[in-house]
Amino acid sequence: MQNGTRLAAVDLGSNSFRLEIGHLDHNQFIRTEYLKETVRQGSGLDSERNLTPAAMQSGWDCLARFGERLAGFKSVEVRAVATQTLREARNRDVFLTQANRILGFPIDVISGREEARLIYQGVAQSLAHSDERRLVIDIGGRSTEMILGHGLTPTLMESFRVGSIAWSTRYFANQQFSKEAFQMAEIAAKAVLDEALNAYSPDTWDVAYGSAGTVGAVGDVLAAAGWPQGTVTRAGLDWLLDKLLSAQSADRIKLLGLKEDRRPIIGGGLSILRALFDLLHIDQMQLASGGLRHGLLVDMMGGTADPTDLRARSVQRLATKFGADTVHGQRVGQVALQLLAQLDGGAQTKNTLGTLPAAQKLKWAAQLHEIGSHISHADYHKHGAYILDNADAMGFSLSELHRLSLLVLGHRGKLRKLEADFENGTFVKQLLTLRLAVILCHARRDPDMDGVQIQLDTRRQCFEISCRTGWAALFPQSAHLLREEVLAWQKTPWSICFVED
Repeated sequence: MQNGTRLAAVDLGSNSFRLEIGHLDHNQFIRTEYLKETVRQGSGLDSERNLTPAAMQSGWDCLARFGERLAGFKSVEVRAVATQTLREARNRDVFLTQANRILGFPIDVISGREEARLIYQGVAQSLAHSDERRLVIDIGGRSTEMILGHGLTPTLMESFRVGSIAWSTRYFANQQFSKEAFQMAEIAAKAVLDEALNAYSPDTWDVAYGSAGTVGAVGDVLAAAGWPQGTVTRAGLDWLLDKLLSAQSADRIKLLGLKEDRRPIIGGGLSILRALFDLLHIDQMQLASGGLRHGLLVDMMGGTADPTDLRARSVQRLATKFGADTVHGQRVGQVALQLLAQLDGGAQTKNTLGTLPAAQKLKWAAQLHEIGSHISHADYHKHGAYILDNADAMGFSLSELHRLSLLVLGHRGKLRKLEADFENGTFVKQLLTLRLAVILCHARRDPDMDGVQIQLDTRRQCFEISCRTGWAALFPQSAHLLREEVLAWQKTPWSICFVED
């Protein structure tokens, strides 16, 4: 990226929404503006795990203010992500449809492990180079991320559904503090986090770091009371617990360094942090200045592996894990890309087409279209779609994985099962070319594509497939399957015409 390029990262957390803006100066990000609003959307999930109207509105209002500040930014200069609350929200699409429009940029809901990767990336870039083995912990509003890493590379990442908002709501009713409430909260946190004991045991790391959220809030309070700056210790946590128990309620807390937005959720956050210190035998934790949004900026700056390469490796891992036929997946992908190039006017060569987002996603869908066969050959496309909708794949947002799952689900069979947007021309092209490639490669060998052509009449929303004279007679099964494909599209807004000779 060039000197002076503007960059912005938006973090839709469960407690706060944050916007960080800056520019590049000799490959360094220089912050020029930082906005934070306490939206506390994590408190806005009802008993059915739907965001309440009030929670959605408060989020939209904040994003409108962020959107005004981002006016004039290019799409490549802004990255916005949402975390645990929107991972949980059953009506997140309702919120996101409006939120994307208001902000002016797409918002990606990322998986817990992807959030953990980005957090580590943000923390690592803020620390001096070292050979130390690092444990990084981020206690958010509704989830806690834990990462082991060395240098700039995370080696183990996990996200646990325990957070300061959720625990404060559940164990400190009306923000009242008691010894019994803290005991229950810590026991419950340990029950969730207990599975981390072996993987994150003290012999796997040298230094523990805490990122943002609860750890930062606790560190601020301890520092204001005279404890060592930038460090949280067991003794400090005991001291803070005594202070909260003496206050008896959040509104009676009188502690320097405690920000008002943290007052209602300090009880839940402290109980989780104490549980982690006990479980992992942590004596002290260093405060790190980096976090999720900084990890986003590092990604945008290209400071780590190419995001496309990261996704490609995730796709390869999924294909390998579920025993997909990689040779056949590549074959289907090559044919699909060839057909997509024809639909796009043939302006791109096969090599350059593979770098375009739509083509790249089509290629990945082809590589993954048979991963469900590992579970059962019957309805394997449905199993494959389920895997993708529930997978943690580094580099992908949940919406991107869902789009891949729709392509995998729709690569065969009836189309009415798809809850897809058939008004999206790009998706329709991806879906059709993938289905056609699967048909043409049905014999699991390279098909004869000589003379096979496809073009689109956009006015009539009709795809015309043609082949050279005699092709249908040479390949009667392929011709039969193409005729069946014509029928499959009849109940969609699009149609296919197969011209055999």
